[in-house]
Amino acid sequence: MQMIHRSVMPESDRRHALYAAIFDVDGVLLASPHEQAWRDALVGYANPDVFTTAVYQAEVAGKPRLDGASAALEAMGVADANSRAPAYAEAKQARLETLIEDGVVKAFPDALRFVQAVHDLGWPMAVASSSKNANAMMKPIRLESGLSLLDAFSVNVCGRDLEHGKPDPELFLLAASELHIAAVHCFVAEDAPAGIEAAKAGHMTGLGVARLGDADLLRAAHANLVVDSLDDVAMRDLAAGRLCRNSQ
Repeated sequence: MQMIHRSVMPESDRRHALYAAIFDVDGVLLASPHEQAWRDALVGYANPDVFTTAVYQAEVAGKPRLDGASAALEAMGVADANSRAPAYAEAKQARLETLIEDGVVKAFPDALRFVQAVHDLGWPMAVASSSKNANAMMKPIRLESGLSLLDAFSVNVCGRDLEHGKPDPELFLLAASELHIAAVHCFVAEDAPAGIEAAKAGHMTGLGVARLGDADLLRAAHANLVVDSLDDVAMRDLAAGRLCRNSQ
């Protein structure tokens, strides 16, 4: 169901009107334990205390597992980072699975409200994460309506084996393609600069979610709008195809 009356919009606005949403998972929808798993698995490779949130966001977040492992080890100054990355990636995955089983995955309340609001607009929505664990983490989470977070999306491209990771736009372009919506009419909700860069490279609108006080990094990646909470997105404007901050 399309809620935007594009026929009454100026031609310039119609060409860029938004009417589809693509969501990253980690850091946008869920406070997932990926960062903790990467840090814990560093034992035996480097000092885990040096693996800060800033390092995770700048070097690892949004990347496929093996790429993230290589980047993390390189950032930590580990010799032979590329050759040691597969073992480190396996250790991280094992730790992540333990953390998931322990129930440490939590949804951000503002994200659940926002997904429900976009769903209520009748917009097509996709969820797109490089993580192969994203679906298992989303499945038990419920929206206010009772719908599973996992089932709220008509398209799911999480964990696909692709040629390129972020900041390449391949993942988001695949999501737009499966939504059957031109990229220019999609916004991407992302918390990592690499994810915003990927959205912009795919000619999409970038919505930066600065949950870690990193708004400046998201702006530097050319996010169209940066918010601390998804409650700050103006739904009336979004329903009209525009991404704006809530003035209230």
